[in-house]
Amino acid sequence: MITRHDVATRLADYLQHRLTLEELVAWAERAMMEEEFEEDYLEELRDIISRLGLADVERFSLSLEDCANYLARLGYRVKVEVSQAQ
Repeated sequence: MITRHDVATRLADYLQHRLTLEELVAWAERAMMEEEFEEDYLEELRDIISRLGLADVERFSLSLEDCANYLARLGYRVKVEVSQAQ
């Protein structure tokens, strides 16, 4: 079962460059076909995951703002930290 925490973790991994866009899209496509979703967030999870499955299409690209909005819908917030490169 996919929970809101699972989606938040995938988005965080993508934002922190631990997951490529292609990997995120592939996961979302598989999830839409194969998985059940947390009942309390069923509509949000279906909507967000279906949009993530299209993120590799230029018209439906994925921005930081999109990720922040998706995470907010699931009860999370994005905190950006900037540090000097070494």
